[in-house]
Amino acid sequence: MSKSSNTGKSLSALGKRTEDPPIAWLMRIALEKPELISLAAGFTDNASLPVKETKALVSDLLSKQKQGATTLQYGPSAGDPELRSLTARRLKELDGQGNAKALSERTIITHGSQQLLYLLSEVLFDEGDIVLLEDPSYFVYFGIAQSRGIQCRGVAMDEHGMRPDALEARLAEMKKSGEIKKLKLLYLVSYFQNPSGITTTIERKRELMAVLRRYEKAAGRLLPVLEDGAYRELGFGEGSVPSMMTIDGADDRLIYTSTYSKPFATGIRAGFGVLPEWLFPVVLRVKGNHDFGTANFVQQILRESLRTGVYQRHVEKVRMRYRNKARVMTKAIEASFPDWVDWGEPDGGLYVWAGLKKNRATGMNSAFFKKALDSGVLYVPGQLCYADDPTRKKPNHQMRLSFGAASKAEIEAGISRLGGLMS
Repeated sequence: MSKSSNTGKSLSALGKRTEDPPIAWLMRIALEKPELISLAAGFTDNASLPVKETKALVSDLLSKQKQGATTLQYGPSAGDPELRSLTARRLKELDGQGNAKALSERTIITHGSQQLLYLLSEVLFDEGDIVLLEDPSYFVYFGIAQSRGIQCRGVAMDEHGMRPDALEARLAEMKKSGEIKKLKLLYLVSYFQNPSGITTTIERKRELMAVLRRYEKAAGRLLPVLEDGAYRELGFGEGSVPSMMTIDGADDRLIYTSTYSKPFATGIRAGFGVLPEWLFPVVLRVKGNHDFGTANFVQQILRESLRTGVYQRHVEKVRMRYRNKARVMTKAIEASFPDWVDWGEPDGGLYVWAGLKKNRATGMNSAFFKKALDSGVLYVPGQLCYADDPTRKKPNHQMRLSFGAASKAEIEAGISRLGGLMS
């Protein structure tokens, strides 16, 4: 393609504005240098993928002509009714309460939770609108926001999740400046957060929603919360912190999303959302313009995995596998990292969040990152996990380390090499 034919003269504002997401660069580096030990991408463990179980499920689905034809045909735009029902039932089990029938009526099946994040950006935001999110947060979401012209504002966290006092201060500033009128959403990754590993307590969730509701009059609208539970089923202990769906008055204000990709199989690429009644038909209409509905074949596999218990048994298996791999990484960190490195032992999810001294830069242009690549190790620079928020400078001394895809030997070798660079 000639340079003149790629000038972008016929592109929309969105097409011209959209940048390459950092995840694309990180994945490309990993593919171009297969000898690299990648502690970066949040891939799931290859050896744990349910190949035999999925083969058996597909064989059963296609064993009879009528059932096979239904499996290979289009499905409803909102998703397979039984899968929606089973999803709602699963959520009720995790929360220990709830009306599964009512939840299923507000559940939509999407091509991964990522599609729902994009759909919400289309139906809730105009260019220049604002989303509040954790500082740090899920950096892939920043690509959606950048593409759609959405402004991100970070809110400080502590060990219990986003801080209510920090949210209150941010909202008060926005009310004073008039920016509150542009606020459309509060976004929380509330379970084993990507990247910090923090799980937001139910007490903290109630406080955050209460703070947000106090500013709805100033905003002139409902201020919904998007609770992203992508890692919820990957906890290493028993039980689960209740979702915000259990909070009184949350039905009109809460959007809950999660995925089947992380706990079952990343190649399945299916997620779901539970939406307020006022939002559900709008998202469904826009999704219809995207794809007519999530791939029915994928949905039938998931439906059968849930119906037969294959999914539930697999989740228990991968939870234990990730718990063991997390222990491998934390033991390696204890042995190899200096005492001045700040890090937390994960109790779920796929990541360890580590901070060096503040004068030790870890960003993509830093000497440390380049030395890590030269040493054959790739990590996610923590700087990428902070939004482009003009009200504060991005921290540049942290890293996200994933134990999801790497083998035990790779984890130990990768951490040892990083530790050697810190001395």
